Amino acid sequence: MTRRHELRCFDYVNRPYEQVKEALALGALAIFERATRLTASPGHDDAAELRVRIGAVEIAADIVIEVTEIVGARSPANQPATRLNLTWRSLRRPGLFPEMTASLWVYALAARETQLELIGSYDPPLGLIGDALDAIALHRLADESVRRFVVDVASYLRAELPAEPAPGDTYAVAN
Repeated sequence: MTRRHELRCFDYVNRPYEQVKEALALGALAIFERATRLTASPGHDDAAELRVRIGAVEIAADIVIEVTEIVGARSPANQPATRLNLTWRSLRRPGLFPEMTASLWVYALAARETQLELIGSYDPPLGLIGDALDAIALHRLADESVRRFVVDVASYLRAELPAEPAPGDTYAVAN
């Protein structure tokens, strides 16, 4: 009997919660796709990519992500939060890769720092054989690919969202 494998990882974006929340609410799929693609594969511009590095080798798989729901929630510190419920599956070989069900939590840690936290689970594919392979090594690959996904999304948001000046910041204006 297969068992669900739980995954949890997080990263930070040094932008205000409202700015990060709005970007994800307006274009989560586009952000996921752009953030995870090193180079666009012809014909797969609409897929995100999961990557893991094993020694000097990097393994990548195109995935299809579906945002099933975006809801307001409360953070662990009882502050406003947003939860994006997601599922994803392999684009090319869905029967060989697990389907992930997850929630991407977005919430403020400080005025200009937002946490992205992904909490998800999957059933290993291939029944008992999949359970054995997952126990031996595949769960580490799944953990690493999900961690890399969250890091890629956070890095993308840090790079693409404009930094807002802190109160009291002054800037010289060139003439």
